Amino acid sequence: MYLYIQAVHIVFVVSWFAGLFYMPRLLIYHTEASLKPEPAATILKNQFSIMEKKLWQIITAPAMILTLVTGTAMVVINRSLLHQSWLHAKLTFVLILVVYHFFTRKIYRQIQDGNFKRSSNYLRIWNEGATILLVAIVFLVVVKNSLSWIYGVVGLVLLGILLGLGIRLYKRLSAKQSG
Repeated sequence: MYLYIQAVHIVFVVSWFAGLFYMPRLLIYHTEASLKPEPAATILKNQFSIMEKKLWQIITAPAMILTLVTGTAMVVINRSLLHQSWLHAKLTFVLILVVYHFFTRKIYRQIQDGNFKRSSNYLRIWNEGATILLVAIVFLVVVKNSLSWIYGVVGLVLLGILLGLGIRLYKRLSAKQSG
């Protein structure tokens, strides 16, 4: 039974991350639609609102709940997992991911209500949070206790730097194309 639950857990993790990757992207487009002339701005914002609502309510939120339920079921079935330090580290990152999920929801609500005050560049940076958490969680699950904490932290910092540089490069290329 454990392996079936684990397989279902992985499916819901993938679905949850798909939502967490795509939602900020839609929010970026939604924010940038405000800069378009009318009637394009209104048409685009209305379409993005529909897409965001469906993504959040049909995929992202249910996938988070089912990921947490199946993950809990795995620990209940195999209680020896509770004594493994890699799982404690993974659960810490999962907790951070849940917080990230709810902050993304807050941003989504602010944009829906027209109260979001930050730029699309902020959202591009925000979007990379899920990437960093995915890398941390996958590496913990795959390499478990053989992962050196030093290499893990250094790897995450380097990943963050690379993602930041990628965002800056994208911003420069976009400015050149616009100008």
